[in-house]
Order: sequence, then C-alpha cells, then structure tokens
Amino acid sequence: MKLKQQLLEKINNKEALVGVIGLGYVGLPLAVEKAKAGYKTIGFDVQEEKVNLVNEGHNYIGDVVDSDLEYLVKEGRLSATSDYSFIKDLDFVAICVPTPLDMYKQPDISYVKSSAIEISKHLTKGTIVVLESTTYPGTTEELLLPILEEGSGLKCGEDFYLAFSPERVDPGNLIYKTKNTPKVVGGIGKDATEIAAAMYRSVLDSDIFEASSPRVAEMEKILENTYRNINIGLANEMAIICHKMGINVWEVIEAAKTKPYGFQAFYPGPGLGGHCIPLDPYYLSWKAREYDYHTQLIETSGIINDSMPSYVIERASKILNRFKKPLNGSKILILGIAYKQDIDDYRESPALKVVENFESEGCIVDYYDAYIPEYKHNGKVRVGKKELTKEVLQEADLVVVTTSHTNVDYGFVQKNAKFIFDTKNAMKNVEDRDNIELL
Repeated sequence: MKLKQQLLEKINNKEALVGVIGLGYVGLPLAVEKAKAGYKTIGFDVQEEKVNLVNEGHNYIGDVVDSDLEYLVKEGRLSATSDYSFIKDLDFVAICVPTPLDMYKQPDISYVKSSAIEISKHLTKGTIVVLESTTYPGTTEELLLPILEEGSGLKCGEDFYLAFSPERVDPGNLIYKTKNTPKVVGGIGKDATEIAAAMYRSVLDSDIFEASSPRVAEMEKILENTYRNINIGLANEMAIICHKMGINVWEVIEAAKTKPYGFQAFYPGPGLGGHCIPLDPYYLSWKAREYDYHTQLIETSGIINDSMPSYVIERASKILNRFKKPLNGSKILILGIAYKQDIDDYRESPALKVVENFESEGCIVDYYDAYIPEYKHNGKVRVGKKELTKEVLQEADLVVVTTSHTNVDYGFVQKNAKFIFDTKNAMKNVEDRDNIELL
C-alpha cells in the first residue's frame, strides 16, 4: 500500500519519471503528450536514427506537432535513448512496440518479449509497466508477468505493477488524437488499474474506462478492430456482388446511410491496410485455436479482404481487354500508396500488394503519391513520379486509384488518362465519367 500511495503522489505531483519504449506511430505521440503534461519523459528505441531525430527535435510522425517536439526537447522534458539501463530511474514504463504477423499470419510478439526482457533487467520497486501494443488476450499475464518477475526478482502487485492499455491511434484523424481519445485500462489487481488510470487521467483529456483485468482490455481492442474488419469484408463482398449485377455499390451505401439507426457505413476498397485492422483479427483466431474454436466469421472476412488486391487485377484485366491490351506489357499508374487518405503511412497498405500483383503479370508499374515520394517494401526501394503531369497520365494504359488523397486534381486525371479504375470512389465529384469505372 505504501508503494502504491508513493506512486500515486508522484503522479499527482507530476514528479513521476516516465518512459516509453518504441518511438513509432503510437509511442512518440504518447511520449510527447506525457512530456507536455509535465512529466520528464524518456523515449527508448533500438533504431538509432529515431533516437537521434528525437534528441535533435526533428519530428517524423504526422500526429506530432513539430514545434511541440522541438520545444519539449529544448526544455529537457523529453529525450531519447537506446540504453535500457535508464529503466531503473523510471516510475512508469509504457511498451509501444510493433506486433506484426509472421509469414504464416501468426502473431509475432518478439518485440514485446524483448522489451519485457530488457525492462526486467533494470526494473525497480514501485514501478508500473503498461503494455499498449495490440496483442492476443492473455499476453500481459502469460508472457510479460513471468518475464518481469523472473528477470527482476520482484513480485507483481507487491513490488511493481503491471497493466494493459490498448493504443488507439488513427493516423490522419483531424478530430481524435492521442490527447482526446478515450482510454481503456486493465491491470493485474485493482491497485495496478488505479495507478495506470491515474497516470492517463493526468495526461489525457478523455474518459478512462477501468476494465476488471488485462484480458478484458486486450480482448476489447481485438473486438474494436475485428468489428471493422468484418464490416469492411461485408462492404467488399457487396461491391463484388453489385458489380456483377450492374449496381453502383457506393450509391447503395449512401442510400443506406440515410437510416438514422441500426446502420454504420463501411466502404469497399482494394484491401485492408494500417497497423491494426488487417492484423488484429488473426491474433484472436490464433488464440482461439488454443480453446479448440475456429473463428469462422472472422476468418471468412479475412479471406474476402485479403482477396481484394487480386480482384483489382482481375477487374483491371477486363478493362484492358476492352482496348485489346493484355496485362503483360501494359503500363499501369497507381494513384496512392498510403493505406488511407492524406497520410504518409503505408504499413500493410493494399496498394503494395496491388503493385506486386500487376508486376507479377508483366505490367510496367509506376505510382504517384505526394505523401510518399518513395517507399521500401520487401527489401526493394521504389521511387514514385515527382509530379502528376499530363504526360505521366497519358503514358499509362490504365490509371488505378488505390488511395483517395484529397490533394489530387481528379478532374485533371479524368481529362488526361486513357481510362481510370477507381477503387476508392475518389472521383465521385467528377462529372464526365466516360473513362471511369468504379470498384
């Protein structure tokens, strides 16, 4: 009880020293908000480039304000390091590392595990560790807890505290950022939950929901993204059916949106992208097999969504056939590499798979994305077109819109392209539609 009160007092007085492990799309915004709230904050990352950029006050994450980072670093309230020995000085540690899938679509929790091992070497009494990385239900108690206890020799609930609080980051969202997005917290024991909730309440301008356990909080995060995955799968299947029936699926969705209850609009596209929705359902499916249960609905939606890049190639092939052009040798211009509009994030972007699929058919593929002038995928660096000129458009046998960036003049595209396959309804406001086909 004494340790708990001491830690709560440090939080209330803004005297707690805070650490954030992983300075990516989740970790850096969180570190900045904690420093802005008055806590001295240290960011940890194994990539020296990120460490150096932070210490120089140079921002590389879209949801962070450049001037905020520069000011916090200059004032000594935020710094970065790759030296985990500084863990020993901290009162609060948040783990915000990637949780990707391996080549077999099974959870890769190696980053979480290695972070826990490093923390355990330097963990001291009175510290709370909070995992924010999305993962399968049970990770906090089954993986982190034994690593931290065995590595430190300390007892959870007596010497240190452990909780799970899933990240909620939506890159490019103009309304909800780290600061004002509600948080869910579930600790091992009520004390851990209370302490973690107190920390987040002191930093964020949002509600904090206190779950009864880490497993509830872990499952809650999976539910959030599985809900979207399944509904996007439904939208994609509707798009395929509507095309066969000669019905505009986008108009169907707009019509359905007029119902004021019982319907939320989800939209089709060339596949799923981002750091959560394409991955998280597989974490649940993998864990469910431990209980001899197969997540049929979830797996079916995954199959539909994963098939969309191939469906794009199939539709593109039929369009080119009208012009007596085979896929092999055709020039394809991809508009948009980012996984969603108006951001520079291409993690798990379906456009990457679309490019690969076109190239596997012998197509000559170029791309334009003002947010992503070049990208690296599967060890290969690709450089996009610097400008979307009349010549660039006219050279392409087919333009394929895979991201609906708002900084593109789609009227200009329509006037100069031979034909456009719009998989995102980005050209909905273009009046002349003779050379446009929707997904």
